[in-house]
Amino acid sequence: MTALKIAIQKSGRLSEDSLKLFKECGIKVTNGARKLKATASNFPIEFLYLRDDDIPGYVTDGVADIGIVGQNVLVESAKAIDEVKKLGFSKCRLSLAVAKDTEYNDVSFFEGKSIATSYPNLLNHFLTEHKVSADIHEISGSVEIAPGIGLAEGICDIVSSGSTLLSNGLKEVDIVMKSQAVLVANRLLSKKKQKLLDELLFRIDAVLEGRNSKYVLLNAPNESIDKIVNLLPGMRSPTVLPLASQGWSSIHSVINEDVFWDKIEQLKASGAEGILVVPIEKMIN
Repeated sequence: MTALKIAIQKSGRLSEDSLKLFKECGIKVTNGARKLKATASNFPIEFLYLRDDDIPGYVTDGVADIGIVGQNVLVESAKAIDEVKKLGFSKCRLSLAVAKDTEYNDVSFFEGKSIATSYPNLLNHFLTEHKVSADIHEISGSVEIAPGIGLAEGICDIVSSGSTLLSNGLKEVDIVMKSQAVLVANRLLSKKKQKLLDELLFRIDAVLEGRNSKYVLLNAPNESIDKIVNLLPGMRSPTVLPLASQGWSSIHSVINEDVFWDKIEQLKASGAEGILVVPIEKMIN
């Protein structure tokens, strides 16, 4: 039986977020301790647990058909694979940082100076765009200690909360790239595997749409219905149902997470009462 092979990070936050996504897609997989691969019991997909940096290469070579990897790793690798879906989790940024007591105005600070990083290609592209010539020291780990031991005047590394920088006496000064998890695919998938990928993407889209939306129920006087309906486009249009109390209706709709709080304030100002907000598990358009 044809099965998709997917490469995901073997441990860490990206691995946890990836497995959570597949669980929400209804795909059951058990990864025992130290196992390097596992097969789902209810969907034709096999999981390969790999180092994050190795995933683009495995997908390019066809060892894995698809993979989940950080955008920063994908772009740095420059491998000939396709980004097929932004997944919206494991968000971070690739940033420049210097010692916290350093006076820094802009990226020209690094002209003629040294920068330590595990992302030389991304950093070089950023410096070239800003017409800055700097010496790039490529190191594979513990980048944040480079300024403290005199290896470089600054670093270029992944930042999430910034706590690691602070604990090493550094401050973030410029963002090189914003990143998140992405689904990537080999460019030579067979028709059968492409069909499986399409089925998987259908499930992923339903889960991500649900995560980014809220189901809203509210009560409103009938004279406010038109104004409120204009604020709530929903999937097609809001549902309006009469209440037992004369002159009042219940309005049901979906609000995108990005505009949720602004919409709620507008609804209240338009006469909405008893607003109930419900999370959506999946949303299929």
